[in-house]
Amino acid sequence: MTRLPTGPWRNLAIGLIYMLCVITLATLAYVLAGWNLGDAFYFVIITIFTVGYEEVHPIVSPELRALTIGTIVLGSTGVIFLTGALVQAFTYTQIQQLLGNRRMKTQIEKMSGHVIICGYGRIGEALAEELRAGGADFVIVDLDEARLTLAAAQGFPTWAGDATTEAVLEEVGVHRARALATVVPNDAVNVFITLTARSLNKDLEIIARGVSPNTKGKLLHAGASSVVEPTHIGAERIAQLILFPRTARYTEGTQRMRALAAGLHSLGLDLEVTAVPAESKQAGATIESIEREAGGAMFIVAINRKNGETLTRPDPSTVIEPGDGVVMITRASRSTPKVS
Repeated sequence: MTRLPTGPWRNLAIGLIYMLCVITLATLAYVLAGWNLGDAFYFVIITIFTVGYEEVHPIVSPELRALTIGTIVLGSTGVIFLTGALVQAFTYTQIQQLLGNRRMKTQIEKMSGHVIICGYGRIGEALAEELRAGGADFVIVDLDEARLTLAAAQGFPTWAGDATTEAVLEEVGVHRARALATVVPNDAVNVFITLTARSLNKDLEIIARGVSPNTKGKLLHAGASSVVEPTHIGAERIAQLILFPRTARYTEGTQRMRALAAGLHSLGLDLEVTAVPAESKQAGATIESIEREAGGAMFIVAINRKNGETLTRPDPSTVIEPGDGVVMITRASRSTPKVS
């Protein structure tokens, strides 16, 4: 059984159903009185909506006059109710949007040391998931209402606006933020966002997406701290640079570590950094138990605590905590165990 909507939309649905019933019954009544269907429907419509055109047929019999009076009374009442329900529905939607924007503004104003994600496409969505897993506060900025609606449905804080403008970046707390990731699929926009953000916050960690290989130098010159190319490095790498900058640069930031990574890869191994979500079954488990469950597919070599502490060569009895960054060696020839 189909249920009616709730709130003001319920009144709108009731009004529409009522009007359809009045129009249908009145039209059938005129048809039974000898009118053709077209004339009956036309006369009912101009009568209900009080247009006032002349009658298509003479209303002379007491039955037709009673029918017309009933159509006027019931139809006009329905039009008044339907108009009120329509205004109420639109007003309710606008109020809800206004209250939602105020709540979000209040939430953003309370943020400090958060991350600003500019652009909510494929990379932006994956990045938001990684940051949430790492326990970081963040807000998503985008111009597309459909993408923002999708992000809000997933429980992510959002803000509608053009991130290339100073006003929008100030609204999302760029002066209080610790990092900004611009992952719009347009190099020119990413350069502009980087320039604007750097001019507002000299200490901000800015990670920019470079679609074209030739854009990296421009982004760095504009003030980006790091540039990633999603064709080679995904959202996981961007999240690593934001959540665990020391560990991320430790694993890939020096020639020695890059050589080590290349050597491991030649042996069928990979060096990775991943965040441990609060809901992960690995959260609260020891390194020994996690490695045992992985069956030799991975080995944990370092831990980056959420408070910034880095544990190299951790003891097997060390407990993994929610939000930790885990540096692990995995077997490239096998599916990498997911921290989930």
